[in-house]
Amino acid sequence: MRHFQKIIPVLIAATTHAAELTLEMKPFFTAHSFPATILPEQSVPIRIDAEKWTDFQILTIADHGSSVKKDQPLLTFDTEEIDKALADTRRAISTETLSLAQAELDLATLEKTVPEELARLKLGAEEAAEELAYFTATSRKSEEESAGFDLKRSEQILASYQEELKQLLQMYEADDLTEDTEEIILEKQRDSVEAAEFALRMEVLNHKRSMEVAIPRKAVKLTQGRDDSALQLDKATKDMPRSIELKKLEIAGLKTSLVRNKQSLAEMVKDRGLFEIKAPADGLFYHGSIEDGKWTTGEMIKTLVTEGKPPVRTTIATFIPATAKLTLHAFLDQATAQVLSAEAKGTAHLPGRSDIVIPVSLKSVSPTPNPDLTHSATFTPEWPENAKPSPGETVEIHLVSYAAEKAIAVPTKALEYGPGGWTIEVKLADGKTEHRPVTRGRSSAEETEITAGLEAGQVVIAP
Repeated sequence: MRHFQKIIPVLIAATTHAAELTLEMKPFFTAHSFPATILPEQSVPIRIDAEKWTDFQILTIADHGSSVKKDQPLLTFDTEEIDKALADTRRAISTETLSLAQAELDLATLEKTVPEELARLKLGAEEAAEELAYFTATSRKSEEESAGFDLKRSEQILASYQEELKQLLQMYEADDLTEDTEEIILEKQRDSVEAAEFALRMEVLNHKRSMEVAIPRKAVKLTQGRDDSALQLDKATKDMPRSIELKKLEIAGLKTSLVRNKQSLAEMVKDRGLFEIKAPADGLFYHGSIEDGKWTTGEMIKTLVTEGKPPVRTTIATFIPATAKLTLHAFLDQATAQVLSAEAKGTAHLPGRSDIVIPVSLKSVSPTPNPDLTHSATFTPEWPENAKPSPGETVEIHLVSYAAEKAIAVPTKALEYGPGGWTIEVKLADGKTEHRPVTRGRSSAEETEITAGLEAGQVVIAP
């Protein structure tokens, strides 16, 4: 921004030669000219203050600078994607609600059945251990004895049948003639012997299998049963309580997810209300932001078109109420800001309309510089009837910060600063010169007011 200070010399110096100036008392004042921007005193920033949604694609947007009526749409956005997201989130909430109810039912079932199942497994392990212990201590020996007894009994039966046959044969051989009845009895006894021999062979096989296979195999099975039931009990003792804890974690996760989805739904429902922005009153709609005395557009202005995607949580446009008064904002350099008083008054002119004079008065000036070392200032204008100012336009302000009816001023370049302060070279009556100390008043790059040390009629030397 351009700032400059202009000193209008009012002390007429009579030139005796090119480097000599004769001082005179004349009016002296300091004038300033700088640009200012016309901005409203009240404005409403248009922002997409979405909490969650970031994809806002413009469907319609009012023209920049357009006059709008209350409740007239300023911006509308495409709602297709957010409506899909809302439907998906509602569906996810319904699913999680059902899943949570099912998980809570499963947990209640587990908390009841796990202790019962552990008790059954513990009983089964104890019974298997008891069965093995009984078999090892008692049953195995009795089964082996029983197998041996059965074999011995078969041998005894066979021996008995053989002995009876032998005695019958001896008895019948004593007779000279064997009768038919005796033959029948012998045949029957021989059958009994044959059957006993067969039974003994089978019992030998059974005894061998019992002793070598069945009984050892039963011992192995009972040992395996004891070990398996103990292993199942140990695994269940660890797994089943863990399954309860896992189910509790699942329920906690579902509750957390459900809370988050409900919160997300609430945020999206709220964001859905931002997809149409209406004018809060009659006024003007401007693209860009008006903040800190500046109207700013930047790269963001490129997004304010149909199908554009403006940034969220950023001022993208401005609504100016029809009732808002227009004021002037300027950014002054330090030198100008320092000399302006609260009563400073001046005039402003619109570019190309120097015939329109706009009286202005200083309203405020910031004592603290901005990062660019300028000072923010506002001026109150008195708009003539023939002036038609618009926000964002610029004017040139002219005002006088200091005026004296009579003063002595010298070229600033004629002053020198040394150990004794400021001095200026003065020509004496005898033609010689000397450096005389002076006290400075107001100054600019061209001239400086001298408040002490010089008098009218003296001649100074200017380089």
